[in-house]
Amino acid sequence: MIDFKKFELDNGLKIIFNKDETTPVVSLNILYNVGAKDENPKQTGLAHLFEHLMFTGSVNIPNYDNPLEKVGGKNNAFTNNDITNFYLTVPKQNIETAFWLESDRMNQLAFSQKKLDIQKNVVIEEFKETCLNQPYGDIWLLLRPLAYKIHPYQWATIGKKISHIQSVDMQDAKAFFKKYYCPDNAIMTITGNLEFEYVKNLSEKWFGPIKKGGNNKKNIPAEPKQTKARRLAVESDVPFDAIYKAYKMCNRTDKKFYTTDLISDILSNGRSSRLYKQLVKKQKLFSDIDAYHLGSIDKGLFVISGKIIKGVKIEKAEESVNKELDKIKQNFVKEQELNKVKNKIESTLIFSEINGTNRAMNLAFAELIDDASLVNKEIDNYRKVTLKQIKEQANLLFNETNCSTLYYLAKK
Repeated sequence: MIDFKKFELDNGLKIIFNKDETTPVVSLNILYNVGAKDENPKQTGLAHLFEHLMFTGSVNIPNYDNPLEKVGGKNNAFTNNDITNFYLTVPKQNIETAFWLESDRMNQLAFSQKKLDIQKNVVIEEFKETCLNQPYGDIWLLLRPLAYKIHPYQWATIGKKISHIQSVDMQDAKAFFKKYYCPDNAIMTITGNLEFEYVKNLSEKWFGPIKKGGNNKKNIPAEPKQTKARRLAVESDVPFDAIYKAYKMCNRTDKKFYTTDLISDILSNGRSSRLYKQLVKKQKLFSDIDAYHLGSIDKGLFVISGKIIKGVKIEKAEESVNKELDKIKQNFVKEQELNKVKNKIESTLIFSEINGTNRAMNLAFAELIDDASLVNKEIDNYRKVTLKQIKEQANLLFNETNCSTLYYLAKK
């Protein structure tokens, strides 16, 4: 059980505090409710670019990293299709440095053409390295637009193409910052051995004067139900054929999410999982195979992906996958098998709470999608899943009309 207290500043910044007396280190996390899905379809990759820009210095602090490193702190960040998240750790006696740094860049990020150009080049090189010059690197550039036709999940966090990043100008950057990097579009979590009133005072002192944005309402178009199987085949200079099957699934707050998550573990969590035992070890059709979901806030994707052994026809490999999915659709899984994956997830959740940074992230994300108290209900939500629900959800999920299939073929 994670104990926490919540409050909100007049400018809309939500703050969650978790007292942890076991560590001399404080974790501070700021989640901004902006990701790739909030971008203009004609200018994608901006949320990821902005994650980079947030480290280029603010008006009063030209270099973000130096002051933090001088007081023993560390930091990092990530962006995905739903959120942008910044996190740091610092010795508790230096926590005010963290408040100073984070509040100043939320309030007064320093913009310059030189900094913008440098970070655009960094992101463009990252695009080339991860998507264009790496085997299988363009998978999500192909699979997302195959699976999504309306919802902005149709492009990856890195963006659709390099020209979109190249086109970002100073006006675009400032407008994006003003709209999304504001207190009423953020959740701040602090976990550490501090007093609640002290955290409240620091929050008011450093973040209270920042004006709210007020123009960050979302209007994300819903993806229509898929009623027809979609298929795409491409050839590339890769060592092995690969297959990717993406099924539409429920959103993160749907109760069926927990059932779907357990299904992914039944299929592919470890060497005793169904897909590995049957298709890698026994039938020797795949060199590796995985089943996972993207954890999206809106309706997401459940993906089965695998590299196929040379000499095996891709059609045969796909047929073998479908047979395994039919088994979980037609027959109840054994209670022992379900309990095994439930126990794995429970231990993962418990161990993740030991780390203050993870705890801060989990509280912020739970608050965004529902309420911070969700972190204390997750284990029970998994425990409640029944054998009947697994079978029912598998039948809803694994339907070819609900599937987008990518054949990624090695050039002959």
